Amino acid sequence: MNNLMLSATFPYPPTGGTPERTFNFLKYLKEQGHTISLGTLRTSGVSDEDIANLKDWVDDLGVFPRRGNSQAGNALVKALGKAQRLADFAINGTPPSVRDTHSEALQTWVSERITSGKFDALTCEHSVNEVYVPEDVQRHIPVVVVNIHSSVYGSCAHQLDAGIAEKPLRDRLILPLLKRYEQRYCKKFSDLVVTTTDDEDQMHELSGKDAIHVIPNGVDLEAFPMRTEDPGGHSLVFNGAMDILANIDAATFLAKDILPRVQQTYPDATL
Repeated sequence: MNNLMLSATFPYPPTGGTPERTFNFLKYLKEQGHTISLGTLRTSGVSDEDIANLKDWVDDLGVFPRRGNSQAGNALVKALGKAQRLADFAINGTPPSVRDTHSEALQTWVSERITSGKFDALTCEHSVNEVYVPEDVQRHIPVVVVNIHSSVYGSCAHQLDAGIAEKPLRDRLILPLLKRYEQRYCKKFSDLVVTTTDDEDQMHELSGKDAIHVIPNGVDLEAFPMRTEDPGGHSLVFNGAMDILANIDAATFLAKDILPRVQQTYPDATL
C-alpha cells in the first residue's frame, strides 16, 4: 500500500512522546513492505543528520520549517491577543494551538499528494495534523486514519475533574469548544486510533464511530531488555517529562498515595 503520513512533530530521533509513537508506526509499516510518504515540520533543534537518518525510513520526505508562536508585547497586548484567540476559536472551531503552527508550505505539499490519486491510505499522527486534511479527503483516499495519541477534550476534562488544571477558568470556557472541535474533525476520518480502552469509549461517545482501534503505547525491548537477574532491593522509578500536567499528577499521586502503602510492606522502598 502507498501511505501518506502527516506529523507536525518531527519524528526522529524517537526519544519519547509523540516522536516515539510516530516513528514506531512508521517503522512497522516500512518493515511490512509498505511505501511511505511523510510530511513533517522541523524546529531549530532538528539537525541535518536527523533528517538524513529519517530519509532511510521513508520513500518520500517533505520537511518544512515550523512556524513559531510569538508572544511579544506588554501585558495588555498579550491579554488582548489571548482574548482574540479565544474569540477566533469560538467562531472558526479550531484551537489556537493548531492554527498557530500551521504551515502553508506543508499544506501545499499535502494537498498535491491527496489529489494525486496515488495513495491507498492517509494517517495523521496526532490529532493536531487533522488541520491539513480536507473535508472531502475520502473522495481521493479510501482509508483515512487519525492516530489521536491523546484527546484534547479528554485531557482538559480530566485535569478539571482532578483539580490540576493550570488555568481552570480558561479551561472551563474552552471545554465545550474542544468537545465540538473533536466531534467535527473526527467526521473526516474513516478510522480512529487511540491508546486506551477509556479513550475508545470516550471517542465512540464523541464521534459516534465504530471504527475505533486501540493500539497502546509500548516499550522497546531492544533498548530496554528485561533483566536476567533480580538486582535486589525495592527501588521504584517514575520516568516522564515534568512539563506535562498529566505526568505531574501521576508522579504526585505515586509519591503521596502509593509509595506509603508500598512502604508498609517494604520499609526500604524508595522512589
